[in-house]
Amino acid sequence: MVRKTDRLVTIFGGGGFAGRYVAQALYRAGARVRIAERQPGSAHFLKPLGGLGQTQLVAADIRDADRVAAAVQGSDAVVNLVGVLKGDFYGVHVDGARNIAEAAAAAGAALVHVSAIGADAAGQSGYARSKGEGEEAVRAACPGATIVRPSILFGQEDRFVNRFAAMARLLPILPVIRGGVKLQPVYAADAGRAIAAAALDPRAFGGKRFELGGPEVMTMRGLNQRILAATGYDRPLVDVPDGVASAMAGLLGWLPGAPMTWDQWLMLQHDNVVAPGAKGLADLGVSPTPFAAVTEGWLTAYRRHGRFAAKSPY
Repeated sequence: MVRKTDRLVTIFGGGGFAGRYVAQALYRAGARVRIAERQPGSAHFLKPLGGLGQTQLVAADIRDADRVAAAVQGSDAVVNLVGVLKGDFYGVHVDGARNIAEAAAAAGAALVHVSAIGADAAGQSGYARSKGEGEEAVRAACPGATIVRPSILFGQEDRFVNRFAAMARLLPILPVIRGGVKLQPVYAADAGRAIAAAALDPRAFGGKRFELGGPEVMTMRGLNQRILAATGYDRPLVDVPDGVASAMAGLLGWLPGAPMTWDQWLMLQHDNVVAPGAKGLADLGVSPTPFAAVTEGWLTAYRRHGRFAAKSPY
């Protein structure tokens, strides 16, 4: 990555899972980082990761245009990482994205807008539609913005791989929903480096769209097999029939803590892989990390005897 010492980059949602990796990549590049969160105290853990005075924390809800403009003031670049899997899709993914894009354009700052693979203004799910409309709103307000569409992110703090690993530890079987759907999980640190590179070099990457996926395409069933192998549990994988899964999502998905919402069920009807010919990690100067290269390091915590346990011959 080109070193851009002392540039100020504001990250909306910088205290989240992806944000910690974007921030660390920017720290290594010598940038100053401003973390904008509704509750900035949740991002205090980032301060020791950077140098003295390298991190600023500000309060901002992206649905509040005035607070967004104040947070962006003085920035050289802005990154929007804010997203939700349920709730106010349009307030966050469309109105909030528009507020950030307008503020970045007014401040003369470069913008990296993080969307998602499958974003489509005509999509079936509310998530896909709002992400697609959000991209359109960003382009209208800030034509030079860089759009980044990651596949599913994995890493030590994720809520995806860890969720399946916890289920493998607790349940006698591991249920699999939409086992044939294809995924291309991308390591969060790789995505962080790519997003930081786009923010620091808008002349090279501005106005373009990138889709970020790892080096391997795998099915949902295949992903669960890998998790079982890494955690050492010889659990039977049981495919949940589509009719049962859709009924569960439709009838129970609205409940707090439900395993899957109806909108998430709709999202699982489509593969989550990089489109043929799309610009990706390599175009941003990042070599993709294989799934097994990093999961072994943290999934051992789910084994019965931790890292001292023998691996299952699954």
